[in-house]
Amino acid sequence: MVLTELHKGDSAVIKKIHAPKALKDRFLSFGVMPGETLVVKGCSLAKQTMEIEVGGTLIALRKEEAEKIEVEKES
Repeated sequence: MVLTELHKGDSAVIKKIHAPKALKDRFLSFGVMPGETLVVKGCSLAKQTMEIEVGGTLIALRKEEAEKIEVEKES
């Protein structure tokens, strides 16, 4: 499952990032890396942007970026 399939309030563990090196490096600088847990804090209409929290840091992602993050939803 990818990040855009989650809803506000959902939490998930990051499994893999399917992105070019430059974008992966940017994600890593924010703490977005495999094994980390994230929480979806909010979404715009049609999920064009998402706000997630990883390790106490709030991050806004575009839909195109969020689709590159593979996650496993926590129950």
